[in-house]
Amino acid sequence: MADKKIGLQSIAYNNPPQIASWASIVGPMEGKGPFGSQFDWVIEDYLFGARSYEEAEGKMLKEALRLAAHKEGLQKRDIEVVLAGDFLKQSQASSYAGRELSLPFLGIYGACTTLVEGMILAGMLIDGSFYDRVAVGAASHYHTAESQLHLPIELGGGKLASAQWPVTGAGAVIMQRGQEQPRITVATIGKVVEGEQPGVSDLGAAVASAAADTLITHFKDLNRGPDYYDLIVTGDLGKLGSALMEELCLLAGYRLGEKYTDCGVEIYDKQQNIQAGGRGCGSLAAMVCGPYLNDLTAGKTRRLLLVGTGAMVVDRGGPIPGIAHAVAIEAG
Repeated sequence: MADKKIGLQSIAYNNPPQIASWASIVGPMEGKGPFGSQFDWVIEDYLFGARSYEEAEGKMLKEALRLAAHKEGLQKRDIEVVLAGDFLKQSQASSYAGRELSLPFLGIYGACTTLVEGMILAGMLIDGSFYDRVAVGAASHYHTAESQLHLPIELGGGKLASAQWPVTGAGAVIMQRGQEQPRITVATIGKVVEGEQPGVSDLGAAVASAAADTLITHFKDLNRGPDYYDLIVTGDLGKLGSALMEELCLLAGYRLGEKYTDCGVEIYDKQQNIQAGGRGCGSLAAMVCGPYLNDLTAGKTRRLLLVGTGAMVVDRGGPIPGIAHAVAIEAG
């Protein structure tokens, strides 16, 4: 058996798991953005027929997982285990989804890295022959995220230009044993890094150091540069955070250039006036399980590097520790 460990933080899969299908659900604001037509489902209102925003977030995640399975012609019983998470207390939304799905469930917490963390873990479970088919999902919601950060929308307070808009969105992938494309080939597991820019009004910049650390480690461990990939995508650094992350990578000798973008920057149109961009688990989850994987299978890109980014603890007055995980998805 080949050595799966590469360097200190990166791993390679001996039998790279296939991403068989995916699905995305977004809120009204995200549906009006530049990629609105590429999401599977744009909900009409934030409650989504539920009794609370927390239940609505869980319903989005549940429906994304169900839709991803349906696309592959799978029944619920065909899914052996579900890995899912969000950033509410006690992973409330994911627990609601798990309750409704009634499947073996592993709740995970990686802040806004959740989808990427889940894909890395699902790949290990499949490559290690523990399971043949695993579902992975993540979600966030505008109203629950603002409440979590104690910024009640009802007060109508203004936002700084550096602030980011919580994405209402969910994404899910079905991963399975198989040789078809696209497949997950390698991953880099990040370290918790204390951000240099404290404050809930600039979370992207706070997590930029962690994102740069993981990217630089990925390039060094695998002895490759940004040119290996057609597209490098971070989850929710926003305009300021992504610019800072690019600078940090450049200082280390890695120029990302036009190959790099951020889901939080891409998901909204400039005319929507969303300050510094989007944030939240649903930012990367919706964009990856919509436009980016669609482009991969359409042949527009062949090598995609996803870098999930997240603030692990949000302290309104102190430093914010961040983390980033990277996973490479290749279509040949």
